[in-house]
Amino acid sequence: MSFFDKIFGGKQEASEEKSFWNKIESEQDLEKAIENSHHNIIAIFKHSTSCFISKTVLRNFEKEVENFDKKVDFYYLDLLAHRGISNKIAEIFGIRHESPQLIVIENGKAINSASHELISTSII
Repeated sequence: MSFFDKIFGGKQEASEEKSFWNKIESEQDLEKAIENSHHNIIAIFKHSTSCFISKTVLRNFEKEVENFDKKVDFYYLDLLAHRGISNKIAEIFGIRHESPQLIVIENGKAINSASHELISTSII
């Protein structure tokens, strides 16, 4: 990996995917996630894979999650690949789209959200 890949994120980033993420890649995946929020708190991380700030926030958040002790199911949405689903999330929960963004959902309702440097496990 080159120096710039280490700083800005290179092609190997995909292979370092964390196991706690559940991917949202369809409206059915979103519906299942919302249904799951009636059993566990869920957190949806909306990430722009081409944005350095989003990559940095994602890495920092993943480090926090590794030491997080609450029962939460974490969902990941690639905004570039699934922008329509992001728009659906904004519509359903009445939360303006931002990137990166973390939305916390319990019992089918958004209970908290944050974007950019405010994203942290502390909002869960």
